Amino acid sequence: MTNKIEKGIYQHFKGQKYEVLGVATHSETGEQYVVYKALYGDFGTWVRPLEMFTEIIERNGEIISRFVYIDK
Repeated sequence: MTNKIEKGIYQHFKGQKYEVLGVATHSETGEQYVVYKALYGDFGTWVRPLEMFTEIIERNGEIISRFVYIDK
């Protein structure tokens, strides 16, 4: 099953910004991963399970999204 996530700029709940490049599928497990690039520091490229990237978390008693889409 393919979950859609829009390419573009996202802000992590801790404040840093990232560019989502796309979604990759693990060849053995079928698990989907978001491929994204830091827009700060060494501009490293990262992957994170789609389920984790899009999850809702609790921080300081507040319910928030781990990443929030902010721009194309």
